[in-house]
Amino acid sequence: MSDTAVVCSNLSFSWPGEPPLFEKLSFTIGDGHTGLVAPNGAGKTTLLKLITGEYRPSAGSVVVEGTVGYLPQTLPFVADRTVADVLGITSVLDALNALADGDVSDEVFAAIGDEWDIEERTRAQLDRLGLAHIALDRRLGSLSGGEVISLGLAAELLKRPDVLLLDEPTNNLDADARAKLYDALDDFKGCLLAVSHDRVLLDRMDRIAELHRGEILFYGGNFTAYEEAASEARRVAESTIRNAEQQVKREKRQMQQARERAARRASTAARNVKDAGMPRIIAGAMKRRAQESAGRIDGVNAARVEDAKARLDEAERALRDDPSIVVDLPDTEVPAGRFLFEGHGLQMSRGGRELFNDLELSIRGPERIALTGPNGSGKTTLLRIVSGELSPDAGTIRRASGVAYVSQRLDLLDPSRSVLENLNAYAPSLSVTRRMHLLAQFLFKGSRIHLPIAELSGGERLRATLACVLFAEPAPQLLLLDEPTNNLDLNSTAQLESALNSYRGAFVVVSHDASFLDNIRIDRTLRLP
Repeated sequence: MSDTAVVCSNLSFSWPGEPPLFEKLSFTIGDGHTGLVAPNGAGKTTLLKLITGEYRPSAGSVVVEGTVGYLPQTLPFVADRTVADVLGITSVLDALNALADGDVSDEVFAAIGDEWDIEERTRAQLDRLGLAHIALDRRLGSLSGGEVISLGLAAELLKRPDVLLLDEPTNNLDADARAKLYDALDDFKGCLLAVSHDRVLLDRMDRIAELHRGEILFYGGNFTAYEEAASEARRVAESTIRNAEQQVKREKRQMQQARERAARRASTAARNVKDAGMPRIIAGAMKRRAQESAGRIDGVNAARVEDAKARLDEAERALRDDPSIVVDLPDTEVPAGRFLFEGHGLQMSRGGRELFNDLELSIRGPERIALTGPNGSGKTTLLRIVSGELSPDAGTIRRASGVAYVSQRLDLLDPSRSVLENLNAYAPSLSVTRRMHLLAQFLFKGSRIHLPIAELSGGERLRATLACVLFAEPAPQLLLLDEPTNNLDLNSTAQLESALNSYRGAFVVVSHDASFLDNIRIDRTLRLP
């Protein structure tokens, strides 16, 4: 195939009623592995969908050389589908079984095509991604979130694509599953474009593409090299801002001094004319010339001030913004020792496999608990039991009111309603002014509060969900969070940490991000085997 894999020319795209997300964006991505980074909401996922053809640009073109494989952030989750269905091999397997039973019709051979070794290739691919234990007829509903992601990647790799697009591929994966994914991607030949906030994955890339304010800048090397370059660029930008601010002050001071000198000269000239007894017509002409001269000087100085301000604006635009969430949540306060949840002798099996047995869990007061364990150990299942969404196979449960569950899929809010409308539903007694102020604290300003939840990025959807949950009536005293840093860039993760550190209730959080757990001041860890 050609060295050039993806070519975007003068690409423009915008949501209805919104300013352009991209305008005349042009770039080329060739063979090799490229990591795409940007703040949440900058359009990373939208760009991938434009490349796949799922979205159509309002102007410009996208040309892709070769076949495309695409692993989205959220896979279509139909619990009754089988593993073979997701892998796209059901019809071939059925045809092979029919042939084994003696059916030699043309339809059977057409269904098989060149895929005589499909089962062997599939088992090898599943084994490579740590899914060797999963039967091809197993239902998706019995798989963990991490297993579904690995299965989705296996499905794309089986297609042998020339261009592979990945949107946050390590979400929900434990350390072992991530290591297997890294190795599988290392061996991928062709054009790989990965959207990720996973530093380990990004450090295995050949180059980093930064999407910033509708433009793409390429940095040779991995994410560490990119960070060093971005840090130096920030230092230069901050220095440029300081210099530009000083220049504005100097130009304003010089303009004021020039005006004062002109005023003094005009006053002196007027006295001299009067003392010399000069005719009025000559005095008037001299006065006009003095005013015109002063006006020209003033105009020159004003232009210098405007030029200095323009340079300051440009320098400020070059600096990355790192907004933070700062909120006060007194209504979520839980006194020390207050009962919130008790589970005794909990047992649970899924898909014929035991997840946990004779499990004990007690939550009292404003505890901060990290729930850890490998993919498939039952972390999400246990959260759903604590929330009341599921009942255990055995064991006893007591639960206080005020439990809020934020799932991996962020499906708590109505996707067809706007951010503001969802908040209205969760906190109906808040005034309009208070709602607007609250959403601004969660970084929703201007027209973005009117966007449907379905059109938000993963990070924006999490912020909207947190705003609704934390200010719900009544306020939650126990918060259950399942992989909340999925789909978040580093700035958004810091914003989530800030919001959780303002929360005064108890929470149980599932996360594979050790740095995140350290920053939210975990009290104790419960590990499932």
